[in-house]
Amino acid sequence: MAQTPEQRKANLKLGLVLASVAVVLGVGFVVKIALLGGVH
Repeated sequence: MAQTPEQRKANLKLGLVLASVAVVLGVGFVVKIALLGGVH
């Protein structure tokens, strides 16, 4: 299925937003574990 440039731009923006959220959650998770000294 061919996509219009507008759809491609919207998909790219959505992808960037999702990637940003994933990075923020991942970093927050790592920081929380580091601050708690890991799970014991």
